[in-house]
Amino acid sequence: MVAGRVMVVGGTHGNERNAPWLLEAWRRHPGLLHRSGLSLELVLGNPAAHAANRRYLDRDLNRSFVPALLAAAEPGDRELQRARELLARHGPQGRDPCLVAIDLHSTTAAMGNSLVVYGRRPADLALAAGLQQRLGLPIYLHEQDQAQTGYLVERWPCGLVVEVGPVPQGVINASICLQSQLALEAALEVLAEARGGALRQPAGLVVHRHLGSLDLPRHGDGSPAAVVHPQRQSRDWRPIGAGDPLFLTAEGTTIPFHPPANRGDGPVWAVFINEAAYGEKGIALSLTRRETWPVEPAWGRTLSDLARRLQSPG
Repeated sequence: MVAGRVMVVGGTHGNERNAPWLLEAWRRHPGLLHRSGLSLELVLGNPAAHAANRRYLDRDLNRSFVPALLAAAEPGDRELQRARELLARHGPQGRDPCLVAIDLHSTTAAMGNSLVVYGRRPADLALAAGLQQRLGLPIYLHEQDQAQTGYLVERWPCGLVVEVGPVPQGVINASICLQSQLALEAALEVLAEARGGALRQPAGLVVHRHLGSLDLPRHGDGSPAAVVHPQRQSRDWRPIGAGDPLFLTAEGTTIPFHPPANRGDGPVWAVFINEAAYGEKGIALSLTRRETWPVEPAWGRTLSDLARRLQSPG
């Protein structure tokens, strides 16, 4: 079976500057990062967009890993070509294979230090559970959203996203860097435990399961007719109830929240509120339901089987 490294990615979005700054520091001074005895591949996700200090050049790289797009015969745009390059070099069957992808991001939303998991792959859930046990990080489970697909970590056997914020685009912030490094080091500790057959897992995993997203109210020409209400701004990871202030018009009219139909019962929690990069995607905030799942032993076994194939440095 193929052995591989842990791929640590920063700069998947070119105007998120904190993780790329960390990558360069770790390359220059490897001792700054506690690697838990694992061999790492430090990768700048989108070098061209990073050089331009733009989120992307042609398309969002973190929506470019769609199998049909990757397999298409035509060359495609610059981000699609970069996605193919990353897989050809560091994919599980690549020239320098990696088996785990940890994608470091920052956000303008008040998300704090959190994790994003796409779908319910057992190894991903086991890694997230180990991180939540150590650091208490909230987990956003993003699934069943046909409008948002093609995420980088989905193309590796195990992977998750670390999100830290708030921080403006293009700004390097010491606190954001510190939180990113702590989350990464904790993830590497979990992988090292799994590799050594001593994985610790909690009894339960708390997730915020994606229900859908809401856009700002808009005029007929597509321009915003309202903004996020001050009482909702920066209240990520908090419940939002029927009738709570949601948007505010220029005339001072409050538009209240109406829970989406056919989403089941129970409180709804908001995340990624007013994320700057999501305006173009028609997302003012995303809605989730907080759930506690029992941690299944099969998750840990899957992660341990994978982690035993991870290489040591040297």
